[in-house]
Amino acid sequence: MSSSTINQPGDPGSAFHPIIRDWFANNFPAPTAVQAAAWPVIANGDHALITAPTGSGKTLTAFLWSLSCFASGHWQPGATRVIYISPLKALNNDIQRNLLNPLTDLRNSGDFPAIRVQTRSGDTSQNDRQRMLRKPPEILITTPESFSLLLTTIRGRQALSTVETLIIDEVHSMVDNRRGVALMTCAERLLENTGTLQRIALSATVNPLQAVARYVGGYDASGKQRDVTIVNPPTEKKISLQVRYTQEVKHASENGLSVWDPLADTFRELALQNRSTLFFTNSRAMAEKITLKINDQSPALLAYAHHGSLAREIRTEVEKRLKNQELRAIVATSSLEMGIDIGSLDQVVLMQSPPGIAATLQRIGRAGHAVGETSRGLLYPIHSADFVEAAALSAATIKRDLEPLKPMIGALDILSQIIVSMSATETWQVDDLYAVITRSAPYHSLPREQFDLVLDLLAGRYAGARVRELKARVVYNRIEGTIDANKSALFALYNSGGSIPDRGYYQIRHSDSGAKIGELDE
Repeated sequence: MSSSTINQPGDPGSAFHPIIRDWFANNFPAPTAVQAAAWPVIANGDHALITAPTGSGKTLTAFLWSLSCFASGHWQPGATRVIYISPLKALNNDIQRNLLNPLTDLRNSGDFPAIRVQTRSGDTSQNDRQRMLRKPPEILITTPESFSLLLTTIRGRQALSTVETLIIDEVHSMVDNRRGVALMTCAERLLENTGTLQRIALSATVNPLQAVARYVGGYDASGKQRDVTIVNPPTEKKISLQVRYTQEVKHASENGLSVWDPLADTFRELALQNRSTLFFTNSRAMAEKITLKINDQSPALLAYAHHGSLAREIRTEVEKRLKNQELRAIVATSSLEMGIDIGSLDQVVLMQSPPGIAATLQRIGRAGHAVGETSRGLLYPIHSADFVEAAALSAATIKRDLEPLKPMIGALDILSQIIVSMSATETWQVDDLYAVITRSAPYHSLPREQFDLVLDLLAGRYAGARVRELKARVVYNRIEGTIDANKSALFALYNSGGSIPDRGYYQIRHSDSGAKIGELDE
């Protein structure tokens, strides 16, 4: 689309500031289907659930109206206006890099204000965190857990009091678990802090759309469900998925022999044929084993493993080497399933059927990631039953027949954390606390009786049960109807808050250099 046509009345980009329109026209031939459908919705201030295949430009879809608000002066710099939530710390850094490029271009135009984009996660140093509180960035990219901790402190709430837009990426990964429960409640807490808030949720693989939209939207103070516009245009993305059950693997499987050697031989050939290949496995042990076997018979190092137990520095280095074409292949678990930038991939290879259709689409979508490209994948079953599963999975994947998510509701353990977090630095009337929490979809149907029982637990009513963990975490003044958290409860929240389980990991370090290699669980 040319610069002239993007300005025409009725065009999806017509509401944008001229600086934004010109920048887009100079960098892209036309909006993608999802951009054309979503921009009028976002510009109108509506809540939105936006779904489109990987590589459709969803990130720019979500952010471009915010940049236009800065360009027009509707939002003044110097305060946080946008919070972007992603489930992965590594993904945060990619989003930051992807935003800095257009911001640099826009600044060079001469009339665009200086906009800072910063990330905050468990990897952020204490000095950087304090600096962000003193001078909040205009766009903050963070995780659900760091978002919750920010809302726990007075200075954090002050820094977030100017937020206008909440963007939730990869929302499918947080709908059916406790992280989503905590996040949706945090959205209500943020709204209580700001007075107004637009919610934009993004995903390439989400189903059912109506249920997820209701989950994201929550309820207003009168108990009415908020309207969330679903943006789901017909997909332009092409997918190619082939199942290859080789004779060598079939023979080994049927005769009780190891299937790893014939698979490694096949994967080595594929890695040598391509400039960059991403292999996916279903376990960390399998990733390590197949990486070793691929490299064993290679004249040079072809592949590196990539999984959650490896140190962050090692994972980052592996990603950088593949992106710079210094490495032919990565053998990964779901650690690279979402949109971490590892450059252009020639092919994605799946060793064994992935755990579901959504995971298959996410993994294949890593190849041909750019707009208009075809995502190509090869699926190698490892035994006859896996071959049958692969056949069914491939047909469902091509149809994008996603398995339905069931939003998690009423998690009482997370409710306990939320109550402690909300009452950590301010006194709450219990009725008001209940009202805010039950505006979120996960707790909208929470009976007051259950809420009161959780309060009793936190107030130490059952401490006589001789269970140390049942000591009082909050001070519940039943006469005044108020609640305050104990200092010890706040300390416990900072040390163990959130819903990611502590698996008892042991750090593994190199015996000579002391460098951290990764972690092993018990």
